[in-house]
Amino acid sequence: MTTERPTNWTDRDSRLLEGALRQGATRRELLHMLMVAGVGLSAGGTLLGLAGRANAATPMRGGHLKAAGWSASIADTLDPAKGSNTTDYVRACTFYNRLTFIDRAGVPQMELAESIETPDAQTWQITLRKGVTFHNGKSFGAEDVVYSLQRHLDPEVGSKVNAIAKQMVEISATGALGVRIVLAEPNADLPTILGLHHFAIIADGTTDFTTANGTGPFTCEVFEPGVRSVGQRNDSYFKSEGPYLDSVEFFAIADASARLNALMSGDIQIAAKINPRAMRTLEGRDGISTLTTTAGNYTDLNMRMDLDPGSKAGFIEGMKHLVNREAIQKSVLRGFADIGNDQPVSPASRYYNTELKPAEFDPDRAKAAFDKAGLLGVEIPIVASEAAASSVDMATLIQQAGAGIGMNIRIDQVPADGYWSNYWLKAPVHFGHINPRPTPDILFSLLYSSDAPWNESRYISSRFDSLLKEARGLTDESKRTEIYWDLQEMVAQQAGTIIPAYMSNIDAYTDRLGGLEPNPLGGLNGYAFSEYVWLNS
Repeated sequence: MTTERPTNWTDRDSRLLEGALRQGATRRELLHMLMVAGVGLSAGGTLLGLAGRANAATPMRGGHLKAAGWSASIADTLDPAKGSNTTDYVRACTFYNRLTFIDRAGVPQMELAESIETPDAQTWQITLRKGVTFHNGKSFGAEDVVYSLQRHLDPEVGSKVNAIAKQMVEISATGALGVRIVLAEPNADLPTILGLHHFAIIADGTTDFTTANGTGPFTCEVFEPGVRSVGQRNDSYFKSEGPYLDSVEFFAIADASARLNALMSGDIQIAAKINPRAMRTLEGRDGISTLTTTAGNYTDLNMRMDLDPGSKAGFIEGMKHLVNREAIQKSVLRGFADIGNDQPVSPASRYYNTELKPAEFDPDRAKAAFDKAGLLGVEIPIVASEAAASSVDMATLIQQAGAGIGMNIRIDQVPADGYWSNYWLKAPVHFGHINPRPTPDILFSLLYSSDAPWNESRYISSRFDSLLKEARGLTDESKRTEIYWDLQEMVAQQAGTIIPAYMSNIDAYTDRLGGLEPNPLGGLNGYAFSEYVWLNS
């Protein structure tokens, strides 16, 4: 089969309308917005943005854009295989390309690949685009794709998607512009997988990542880990449209208030991931707009099941009943979220288990569970940071609820710089922040399979692994959905992660900016904003 955009959108649109209605719009109002403004909708039913795009004026060329994210560290990398935060993903999209990219409807479209075909979802033939060159002038071809994909299989590389890439048992060139991929078992999601940021294509033999030699819309002029990156427009870019900017500068401002103030003062043109509490500050302010997307990102509380206190029977159960999800949704996230049920597949996905209920906020049940674990009154440190969005506020609510039943919860607030390398996945009880992924298989493979690289709570289950493998190769959507529902239930009931809410992402930007659109991979056009936005004079 050849991957292409579906031609019949009727059923999909119906589900999307229902999702928007749950957020308060009447059907008449929503249809009017769709007709007049081109509203953006997620692939699974959540309203993505009331404007669909930021400033739909005719694209203009020129200008230097400064954009600020929220997460960076000295471990920042230009190696797509090792990217672990949104700053890395922005650079991957700025300097490199992928074989496919995920469009705003969640459908994989061709990028460096011209076509991807398969007779059985196990053996895939990729035909590559002609006439593409790397920034150093090297011609792009099959050897670059083979090298880039095979790197993910090398343990020495330390690829963040090794668990996903291991299903590729053969990666070989079939000519100058042909690549053959054979999977261990059928997986109909391969074109979507190849659209992940980590699978960006680098030149054959690349080992030096002090700079970036990609095929992307910008050439790398400056890369200072933990500080900033600067790209200059690639005048030899293979796409007929874009990029529009002369140059783009990206850096992180960890403090949410400082990030917003930089936008309001005109120092930057985009401020990513605005704290929902700041929305009132922006109300009625001229010259600044926001784009809200709900694609499934979340901040979660992780309790490692192989360390105390997570290894003690009753502790995880007690924590699940101590988390007041409604208070987090309404007070911490100001309503810009959906209630979470402790598994990573959000309501934006068609595979979301609608019958899986979240654990109830029940301090008495929590107290009984903590007493059973022998932890009532014992000091429990929770590591939080601004690096994991809203985690400090969430921790404060949990601490207050714990105090009411005699639990002694201590919040260890640590700096954003170094959080992902020093505390995430390591501390016994800590917060994480997971960006959207386009399929349940990707989420489960990265976060919950026994060999998952980001197994935040050290959840191990051979039955889970077996079911995940089975679902991966199914083309029967009914059976596949059934298994994904079972996997969500297993994670919610057995793993040591608490996902209190699926958070809306709010990007704020100057009204001079055009081209910013929702994307299921996350905010900032799925972190690929640099290629698609422009500045109006």
